[in-house]
Amino acid sequence: MDIQRLDIELGIRSLLVLVWTYTGLEKVINFGSSRKAFHNQPFPAELAEILSYSIPMAELLISLLLLFSVTRWWGYLGSMLILTVFITYVGLIWVGAFPRVPCNCAGLIESLGWSGHFYLNLGLIVVGIWGMRSLK
Repeated sequence: MDIQRLDIELGIRSLLVLVWTYTGLEKVINFGSSRKAFHNQPFPAELAEILSYSIPMAELLISLLLLFSVTRWWGYLGSMLILTVFITYVGLIWVGAFPRVPCNCAGLIESLGWSGHFYLNLGLIVVGIWGMRSLK
């Protein structure tokens, strides 16, 4: 792997580590409001309760997986899988598939709106694919 390719992969990995660490820690630090936001989503309360714990843990785990060369591929795969779920959900909200619009995300990206979230997630999926391809 040449130096330029290493620099690109490091930049991509760093971006994803920052995204996952920020989003995971934000949900952990503000767990009460995060849990409330999960319970405001258009799915059963039991699922909301499970997701309020599992999503932040998954985000932080993905961040950790991206840090180590032996688990990096799994970190990229996890990134793309969770982003695909997120973009599908956001896309469904954006096109009005649910009877009501749930509350928006918290943190710095709160002001994006659903279309902004969709395009941000799409961009991060592309970045994740690029990062995974640069490992080969």
